[in-house]
Amino acid sequence: MRKPVLALCTATALLAGAVGCSSDDRPDQRAPSESPSGSEQTPPPEAPDAPVLEALPEEIPAELDPYYEQQLSWQPCEAGFECATMRVPLDYENVDPDQDLELTVTRSQATDPSSRIGSLLVNPGGPGASAVDFAQDSASYIFSSEVTSHYDVVAVDPRGTGASEPVQCMSGEQMDEFTLNDRTPDSQDEIDTLLSSFDEFAASCAEHSGDLLGHISTIESARDMDVLRALLGDDQLHYVGFSYGTKLGAVYAGLFPQRVGRLVLDGAIDPRFPTLDTDRQQAGGFETAFRSFAEDCASRPDCPLGTQGGDDASQRLLDFFEQVDAEPLPTSDPDRPLTESLASTGVSMAMYSDYMWEQLREALRAAISQGNGDQLLALADEYNSREPDGSYGTDMFAFPAISCLDSPAGNATEDEVEENLPAYEEASPTFGRDFAWATLQCAAWPVEPTGAPVTIEAEGANDIVVVGTTRDPATPYSWAQGLADQLSSGVLLTYDGDGHTAYGGTSPCIDAAVNAYLLEGQTPEEGTTC
Repeated sequence: MRKPVLALCTATALLAGAVGCSSDDRPDQRAPSESPSGSEQTPPPEAPDAPVLEALPEEIPAELDPYYEQQLSWQPCEAGFECATMRVPLDYENVDPDQDLELTVTRSQATDPSSRIGSLLVNPGGPGASAVDFAQDSASYIFSSEVTSHYDVVAVDPRGTGASEPVQCMSGEQMDEFTLNDRTPDSQDEIDTLLSSFDEFAASCAEHSGDLLGHISTIESARDMDVLRALLGDDQLHYVGFSYGTKLGAVYAGLFPQRVGRLVLDGAIDPRFPTLDTDRQQAGGFETAFRSFAEDCASRPDCPLGTQGGDDASQRLLDFFEQVDAEPLPTSDPDRPLTESLASTGVSMAMYSDYMWEQLREALRAAISQGNGDQLLALADEYNSREPDGSYGTDMFAFPAISCLDSPAGNATEDEVEENLPAYEEASPTFGRDFAWATLQCAAWPVEPTGAPVTIEAEGANDIVVVGTTRDPATPYSWAQGLADQLSSGVLLTYDGDGHTAYGGTSPCIDAAVNAYLLEGQTPEEGTTC
């Protein structure tokens, strides 16, 4: 999947995917098997035929023995966790110890060692988000005390991300310029400027990251996870992955089905679709989330998008985008006015969780009624991982680097964008143009893709729980349906609600079902809806 506009939800999450931002003040007390009214879903789009991801041989190749047999040296680090580093080959097909990568690992040991089940590996998504930061910052409220008493919570920053030899690209000042670029160009000059910015971004990544760019694929990171499983002393991998983390977990299951323990894939990605389809479908997911926000906003007397919701709210927002495109709004930073792209990014940020809707209403009211762009800029900065000192998180670089390596670009030329633009705008009148033009970032990428769409069956794996949210903006519910269907042992668990991902505080009903699976191996019944 790709970022809708470019970014990351840092509160717990979003690299659009990314982790699910969740709210602890929206209880859902329905029983796991109770379907709420109005939860009927349209059938998912028919997936194209894609080759099945073949499992790797069960026997570990001799040239990989030094990696599987290394010893981890744990040292105290942040938030009561321990940290260590592990070596993995840059290229699994051409192992050269002189080119080894060092990955950063963290763990918090089970609080009740006598009842320990094993290690529980976690990944927040992205691609590009730091799993180490996520575990250290969020494990205490994502996972119940029962889970943390039975499992060591473990995370590894995937190659090219976080503290694991991260991809490096532009400076903070260069990124400020990059994020100002108009992603909905209205003229050939604006198109040329946008394409030049993608070329410059790609060139900077090639200059600063070199050979690493060709070896940060999801398949390689999944193989790294199997090395870590062995180093932790576990025969099987227990795992909770959010958003892009579901792709990483599913690929692991496809490569190593015999080593699958208890896998939870929340905010799922369907790996069978080519990029052109996933981009359009994700645009539709953001449209669904925006319409849900607009309906809620319209019920309030102070809604800055009017009281009609639906198409009327969408048009009002587009009119606002057009106004700031013509004349950006001032902010407290005279060098960073609120442009159309930054305004759109700020709105997209709030689609990841309904607990941010009030913040978005206030930001839009300040921008539309008062001409003040500060609050929308703050939302955009959070989405873009921009720090107060003007630096940017490395996830902004790892996201396109991994995405563009994993799958060919959806559109390769501006002519293809123009040809496919009506389909994007049909999927999302509000965000479709932005999505369509953003696809050209991968067309400019300096490394040829090594991945392609695949079907993941993971024949022989233990039951795998796939969690889908019906109005998820970044990973549409149909993707969860599709992933659960193609996995030979996939079981779909549905949350009828808003926001990106569901486990870890959004729904007590979902939490109870997932925890029963993690702690007791109790798989939810088919068709369970919360």
